[in-house]
Amino acid sequence: MKPRTKRFVLIAVGVAVLGIATALVLTAFQQNLVFFFSPTQVAAGEAPKDKTFRIGGLVEAGSVKRGSDGLTVQFNVTDTAKTIPVTYTGILPDLFKEGKGVVAQGRLGPDGGFRATEVLAKHDENYMPPEAGHAVEQAQKAQRSMKQP
Repeated sequence: MKPRTKRFVLIAVGVAVLGIATALVLTAFQQNLVFFFSPTQVAAGEAPKDKTFRIGGLVEAGSVKRGSDGLTVQFNVTDTAKTIPVTYTGILPDLFKEGKGVVAQGRLGPDGGFRATEVLAKHDENYMPPEAGHAVEQAQKAQRSMKQP
């Protein structure tokens, strides 16, 4: 083989390896990608039916009900416009409270309720997850615009 041909083969192999590595990274990234939806978006049918996603907002006051097993909890997440029932089995964060911000990760159930596999709560009085804060703000703006003549 001529030196020129050897160089061409090495470059071609390098480009192929780089392409394969890029494809593997993008595939792994796509599988771990989790989108955020507000309760209003979930109620409007914008959330995926067969994929994991996050829902966030405020835990509706008076909606927390604990199961007899001590681990199952049912509560409602609201953005002040729409409310979605959430069921979670596991240990809730210490800062989980009614009226406070929460983000839950999971899937929609066949009944339209959300089955959470993970629940994240705020970490101080002034913090709400950015996505949840934005969703609540947008819902409040939409309500105000509907009330005005």
